[in-house]
Amino acid sequence: MKTKAILLSEHGEPATVARCCEVELSPPGPGEVRVRVLFAPINPADINVLEGKYPVRPELPGIPGVEGVGVVEESGEGFAAGTRVLLPHRFGTWREAGNVCAAELVRVPDDVPLAQAAMVRINPATALCMLREFVRLEPNEWVLQNAANSAVGRCVIQMCRHYGWRSANVVRRAELVDELLAEGADAVFVDKPGELPVRLALNAVGGDSAVRMAGRLAEGGTIVTYGAMARQPLKVPNGLLIFNDIVWRGFWVTRWYARASAEERAALFDELFDLLRKGIISTPVEATYPLTEIAQALTHAQQAKRAGKVLLRCSE
Repeated sequence: MKTKAILLSEHGEPATVARCCEVELSPPGPGEVRVRVLFAPINPADINVLEGKYPVRPELPGIPGVEGVGVVEESGEGFAAGTRVLLPHRFGTWREAGNVCAAELVRVPDDVPLAQAAMVRINPATALCMLREFVRLEPNEWVLQNAANSAVGRCVIQMCRHYGWRSANVVRRAELVDELLAEGADAVFVDKPGELPVRLALNAVGGDSAVRMAGRLAEGGTIVTYGAMARQPLKVPNGLLIFNDIVWRGFWVTRWYARASAEERAALFDELFDLLRKGIISTPVEATYPLTEIAQALTHAQQAKRAGKVLLRCSE
C-alpha cells in the first residue's frame, strides 16, 4: 500500500530538502504492528538532522522525526486496534503510517492529551532525568538553568514547582521575565544569573552563558550540558576546576534510553504520563501543519521568538 511520508535524500536547507512523498508500505513483519501516526513535533535536533549538523546521522534516504504518538491500526502482538502508543527512537515519525516493532511501543493512557503525548519522549524526559540523575536535591533547593523559555526549560520550571525545588532561570529577552514568573519560576534573570546557592545548573546554550552559570555554583556543584544553542564551545576556567571542584557532565536522552532497563523506562513514562494527565507539565503548541505543508512547518519551526512547538498532524 502507499502512504505519505517526509523523505530526506540529502542534507541542506530544511524547507528545501524535506519532501512529502508517497512511499510503499509493506504488511507488518513478525513481531511488528502497523501504527497510524497522529502527531509528531519538529524539534531542534530534527532541524540539525536535516541540515546535516547532528552528530548522529541517519542513513539516506530516510524519514526524519524522533518522537510522536500514534494508534495501532490492527490487533496483533498483544496490542488491540485503537491502542494509543508512543513511537520509538529511530522509527522516523514524520509519516502517515508505518510498521513498528511491538516490543518498542509504549502504551499511552486514554486520559493523556495526544498532542502532549507526542512531545513527552524528548523534552519532558530530558528535564526529569537531569533533575534526578546528577544531584540529590533537597526540598526548596535551587536549580539554575539557561534557555529557560525553551521546551526543556519550561518543563524544568513546572517540575521544580511540583516537586518542591526552586528554579533560577536565565533568558535573553526581558519580555520573558513576567511570562516565566507567571508559569511558576521562582527567579528569572536576563543574561546573567543572580547570586544564589546552587549545586545543579542545566546548560543548553554553551559558550559564555555556561561559564557564567558555572561561576555561580557552590563548591563541588555540577553543571549538566544538554544543548549548544550558541554553537560556541565550552571554555572551562581552570580556577573553577581547581578551587571550586566544579563537575562538568553531559546528558543525551537517547543514550539514557539505550542504557536504561525496561523497568526504568516504564517508571519514567508512568511518572511523565501522570504529570501530563494532572496538567502539572504542558508544552505549548504554536501551530500544527499537515505533512503536505512540511516546508511551511519547517520555516515556522525555525523562527525566533516562537511561543510554542510546531507539530505535524500526520494523519486524521
